Amino acid sequence: MVAARITVNGKEAPISPAPPHATVLDYLRERGLTGTKEGCAEGECGACSVLVARPGVNKPTDWVAVNACLVPVAALDGQEIVTSEGLATVGEPGTPATLHPVQEEMAARGGSQCGYCTPGFICSMAAEYYRPDRCASACSDSGSVCGSEASPQAASPASESTDAEHGPNGFDLHALSGNLCRCTGYRPIRDAAFAVGTPAAEDPLAQRREQSPPAPVATEYAQDDRTFLRKDTLAETLRVLRERPGAVVVAGSTDWGVEVNIRARRADCVVAIDRLPELRELRVESDHIEIGAALTLTEIERRLDGDVPLLAELFPQFASRLIRNGATLGGNLGTGSPIGDSPPVLLALEASVVLADADGERVVPLADYFTGYRQSVRRPGELIRAVRVPLPLSPVTGFHKIAKRRFDDISSVAVAFALDVEDGIVRKARIGLGGVAATPIRSLATEAALEGKPWTAKTAEAAAGVLRAEGTPMNDHRASAGYRSAMLGQSLLKLYAHTTEAVPS
Repeated sequence: MVAARITVNGKEAPISPAPPHATVLDYLRERGLTGTKEGCAEGECGACSVLVARPGVNKPTDWVAVNACLVPVAALDGQEIVTSEGLATVGEPGTPATLHPVQEEMAARGGSQCGYCTPGFICSMAAEYYRPDRCASACSDSGSVCGSEASPQAASPASESTDAEHGPNGFDLHALSGNLCRCTGYRPIRDAAFAVGTPAAEDPLAQRREQSPPAPVATEYAQDDRTFLRKDTLAETLRVLRERPGAVVVAGSTDWGVEVNIRARRADCVVAIDRLPELRELRVESDHIEIGAALTLTEIERRLDGDVPLLAELFPQFASRLIRNGATLGGNLGTGSPIGDSPPVLLALEASVVLADADGERVVPLADYFTGYRQSVRRPGELIRAVRVPLPLSPVTGFHKIAKRRFDDISSVAVAFALDVEDGIVRKARIGLGGVAATPIRSLATEAALEGKPWTAKTAEAAAGVLRAEGTPMNDHRASAGYRSAMLGQSLLKLYAHTTEAVPS
């Protein structure tokens, strides 16, 4: 087995002597790259963000921003990352570095005060700066050509943007939703984001997108009786899980990374599945869509491009872009959390999970998957290979997440609806709920109260009363049981109001 190595800012270096549980953040800071900061150690603040070269959606390579505080450095064996220090261009000895365009705009528009969060903002902003479809959109809107000087329109201040979350240069502010600033305030940061142009033709990171990203490599990184493993194939991985059923399986490590940092959890064996090709396919068949369990939410969002409207509603509300760049559907379902955002949506879509072990596969409806608090029918040595969404899709859908913050927060209640309404009658209703029971659940009583009834205000009000009584909501620091129940009923009334004009009852 070749010694584990990682390329940082264009220079290859060994991962050793970092322990198998060491994060990318710890590794970088030990090597003197202290622009990458620790703020929260749980993926909430973005001070640690770095760029990783990953398989692209519109080009061979995408520069993807991730939370370095969550990702084990061993997971990036053979991979390529860029930190805030690597964005600037270093000239001859004795001459100052040339700032990256993102760094220039942040400096020019006062986007930094104490500077602690600034490197993380810059890395997240750079990932959006290099997003190919942003560049194409900005060039199309301004009439310029990618690689040319930024047009006046592309450099317009934020006040001239067409909406609050998208700039005239195509910049999507959701790219910064996982980055927090406690002193500068967000307006100058937004102004900087909305002022950046398109990458110049000679920009090395823009040119890098035209080449393939580093291929996944088999990894066996061991130290002090603890091992980090990545196998080449699913079959090899499943054999390892059979031999070591207590191994921790990670993809984006957005959940396990928190356990390592906050609760000091250590595992004898961690098995990475995020680059397994068998878990990274997205196929559209005649009767279903199959989504690989190791595709990140960002990859799914961009590949589906709105073809599953209910998932399209979910994605912007699922944590932050930094988290979505690592998080997977398989991981969100695998944790079994009753407040995960994807289970209610997938329950409403009548999804199934494809479970695989060394003996073969089985397909389990998601409605039958959860058995208790963070428990499921998944057996030792078994993992989620894919999620299947049946076709055709119900035309009336909605996802309502009730939380203390608009974005990047844990839900108090999550409700997903998928209804078939024909000739004014609800022919089928599927409703998924999160945050109101020990597991995500289907709202069976409310579904029955809707089916066969006219889709009217009277029906919605009656069904909302049923929905308020579903589940077993509890009082905790996020919400009271009464509030959760009230929000269940209100969500159905909101769906009705948003999908149809009032019909006389």
